[in-house]
Amino acid sequence: MPETRTFTEQDPIRVFLLDDHEVVRRGVADLLEAEPDIAVVGEADTAAHALARGPALRPHVAVLDVRLPDGDGITVCRELRDRMPGSACLMLTSFDDEDALLDAIMAGAAGYVLKQIKGSDLVSAVRTVASGQSMLDPATTARLMRSLRADPAAPALPPELASLSPREREILALIGDGLTNREIGKRLYLSEKTVKNHISRLLAKLGVQRRVQAAVLASQSDLRHGRDGTTR
Repeated sequence: MPETRTFTEQDPIRVFLLDDHEVVRRGVADLLEAEPDIAVVGEADTAAHALARGPALRPHVAVLDVRLPDGDGITVCRELRDRMPGSACLMLTSFDDEDALLDAIMAGAAGYVLKQIKGSDLVSAVRTVASGQSMLDPATTARLMRSLRADPAAPALPPELASLSPREREILALIGDGLTNREIGKRLYLSEKTVKNHISRLLAKLGVQRRVQAAVLASQSDLRHGRDGTTR
């Protein structure tokens, strides 16, 4: 699980921007550059340009437009995460698209926000994902989870879940319900440290790095309601 990191004016958050609209890109750059603990180290207007330049700049955060003329920011996110596992990708889009949100989460994006977001909230989102935390629009994420649970075509049990112990599946189901480590501990009569250790192991088994990715898998399999053939 990612550790929280802090930044200062002497050690700022290094940000890389990808957006095919110059006005949007420059506006975001000016907004972020006004903050003493944030430095924009590079920009790109296409997916190809971003993949060519981004890794060499070693950004802490890549702010990526979802829809691009030569591809999409989600593919860029996946590639950047492969090359720079320590970096965080913040998806920025003008579309409230559940499919794009799901793809972004499973590509390893740390955040997904709409371009209608206030400037101060965007700055906060950059700081949040740079520190190792997730930043996803709560209303959009909740709607996505409900949609996945209501989808009759959702797979009964993704193969990745087969390796989990019964306790790990139980914890995963509670993650899917949005419970914190402390709340899970109270529900299962476990210490918060024990819950954290279980979550670290189940994330490793699932091959994901963020609990929100695990929550999506839990929602897809509907562990809470026993669609995998077990009783919760």
